[in-house]
Amino acid sequence: MTAATPPIVTFYRMIDAAPAPVRADRSGLGSLPTRAYRHCDAVTSAAGFGWHIHPPLDFDLFWDGSQIHWTCEGLEGWLPLGAAQFPHFRARFHAAAPDPVKEYSPPFLTAIQEPGVVQVWTGLAVRTAPNWSILLRPLANLPRHPGFEPYEGLIETDHWFGPLFTNLRLTRTDQPVRFRAGEPFLQLQPIPRIAYAEAVLNGPGMVENLEAWQDVDWDAYHRHIVAPNSDPDHQPGRYAAEARRRRRAGCPVTGAA
Repeated sequence: MTAATPPIVTFYRMIDAAPAPVRADRSGLGSLPTRAYRHCDAVTSAAGFGWHIHPPLDFDLFWDGSQIHWTCEGLEGWLPLGAAQFPHFRARFHAAAPDPVKEYSPPFLTAIQEPGVVQVWTGLAVRTAPNWSILLRPLANLPRHPGFEPYEGLIETDHWFGPLFTNLRLTRTDQPVRFRAGEPFLQLQPIPRIAYAEAVLNGPGMVENLEAWQDVDWDAYHRHIVAPNSDPDHQPGRYAAEARRRRRAGCPVTGAA
């Protein structure tokens, strides 16, 4: 992006302690095998697509199969969760917000109707350029946490502006599920709205069988599959190198419709 080009995604910190989003790591936070990191651009590009989102503080959740409880530093023991404010945030919001908004500070944690499901606020809000949305999802190409599963959500943040929440489904009842501000728990990705438009999703092309392939298809298959594997000097990672070259030579993205 240039100084004259507005960003596609703008984050707004609402909770002062909320960590800033961090560009997602192509190495999967160091968890990807070295061979995948060096040669599999498809995997590393997916891992590095977007930003990692962290909880705004350390806290624990416990689901006993019926009731969700929570605790954090400063609380004496476990509290049953209905809706809970971030510690001291209500006063902070009330002091900063204009009069019509003062009484609408968002909750930090909310136990919603479905069993074992809790809504967690990241402490952030997000705004995107026209015709861009965000996908909030689990961390790409990282093992799932054994204690919770994030729901994925597409939010049209070019025209909706408010707290960035996610819903988590707790998956165990035998021990607490710990969240740490130093450990990301979500990945946020910018998505152009056309990518999930009904016309796109309802209208894919389909080549029904091999006999229907055209010369251009066979030529492309030969170029990408046959030729490299027939070359005695072929080195792994050709696709990754070509993809990197294409990205370096690509045109800058803008927020224009």
